[in-house]
Amino acid sequence: MPPVAKQTTVVAARDDELAAPGELEHLRQFVNTRDLELGTELLRSPDNLREWFTARGLTRPDEAVDQAAFERAIALREAFRALLLANATGERPPATALGTVTVAGQRATLRAAGDLRLAPTGPDAGLARLLAIAVVAQADGTWARLKACPGRACQWALYDRTRSRTRTWCAAAKCGARTRSREYRRRKAAR
Repeated sequence: MPPVAKQTTVVAARDDELAAPGELEHLRQFVNTRDLELGTELLRSPDNLREWFTARGLTRPDEAVDQAAFERAIALREAFRALLLANATGERPPATALGTVTVAGQRATLRAAGDLRLAPTGPDAGLARLLAIAVVAQADGTWARLKACPGRACQWALYDRTRSRTRTWCAAAKCGARTRSREYRRRKAAR
């Protein structure tokens, strides 16, 4: 197996162990459309966003996404990332992230689908679905387990499946070790 294919397989296997249950996985994948460590971005245009939502069944294929909706989606993704970092560190979420989520919620249009379900509609339908998923996760207790790795260059979204609910890093041997080494060097230099 070529080195690149092997590396991709290892990364995919590692990411599978970080997956969230049910529809919460859509939100985790949404945050991970931007890989800070590799500097990659899956959502480069409104068309990419529409295709991403459609591929996951979050919107209808004919749902339009304009530039303004695309920009709101990117802002919401980064707000979710900040909230997931707060879940990982125990710190208070930034007010700007909470404000972005609030504004997205005010724009979200949900209508009754006839059988006790809410269906998103309008230009931000995909975002409304993601917000609804987040609200359900808060209600069922899974939201606190959805975290972002606090590694400065990582911030990969992950789901904490540990019994103690204490997983922080995407990989302790990678991001955790880097952070511990940095802290050790900082403390040593301060002496």
